[in-house]
Amino acid sequence: MIRATHLTKVYETPAARIVILEDLRLEVREGQMIAVVGPSGAGKSTLMHLLGGLDRPTSGEVLFRGENIFALLPGRLAEYRNQHLGFVFQFHHLLPEFTALENVSMPLLIRGLGREEASGPARDLLERVGLGARLDHQIGELSGGEQQRVAIARALVGSPALLLADEPTGNLDPATGEAVFGVIRELHSERGLTSLIVTHNERIAAGCDKVWEIREGRLATA
Repeated sequence: MIRATHLTKVYETPAARIVILEDLRLEVREGQMIAVVGPSGAGKSTLMHLLGGLDRPTSGEVLFRGENIFALLPGRLAEYRNQHLGFVFQFHHLLPEFTALENVSMPLLIRGLGREEASGPARDLLERVGLGARLDHQIGELSGGEQQRVAIARALVGSPALLLADEPTGNLDPATGEAVFGVIRELHSERGLTSLIVTHNERIAAGCDKVWEIREGRLATA
């Protein structure tokens, strides 16, 4: 599904040349769940942003089903993110002025669906993640674990092929974090997803099919 070749990200400053990722080569097959681990600052989040087209590499390519995403025009790149990818972040980036249902409906509204048409899949997913009774609650009325479940539902409401989750449990206590990962694992299987999950949690990494470790900008697999 995803192949990256010679993927490099460098920041140039007046004082130094900072290499975040250097000549990464990787391949993600359909249906895999891969954990990405490594120390803080190793480049894990940068890798996720590159694979998702949220940032551009200094050099190298990311191919999604054979197409180089960085050769796409801006509108097509936005379409790639909206139609094929789901993102979950450590800090959920939900919109606090909207309800859980409105937050989860948002990707479908952006896609051009009407409010009623978008609310059906959003409601179904919120019920699936255990929040059927919280549809009309604003984000500030939900616990941290509930907010992250809303974020998972929002990421999946558009039926993406690829889920990118950057420390989705890193801001939660261990028990809540493992419950949230359990939801991701179940939905990964049910929906036939391909998933990459950045995590510092060894138990979560052990629950994935494969573990990649980023060390000093380079990738090791296990």
